[in-house]
Amino acid sequence: MPKVVLKSNESVDKALRRLKKKMDKEGIIKQLKAHRHYEKPSEKRRRVRKGRR
Repeated sequence: MPKVVLKSNESVDKALRRLKKKMDKEGIIKQLKAHRHYEKPSEKRRRVRKGRR
């Protein structure tokens, strides 16, 4: 789990933005979106065959 330490005189918005960038870089957001709904194995195979991951 990525961590962001709030620097002195740094706004919470900037720290949140850094956290989001870190999570995007590590692929966490992509995983969350992929696991949001159940995908049947046949649908997964069809999606992979099309070239999307």
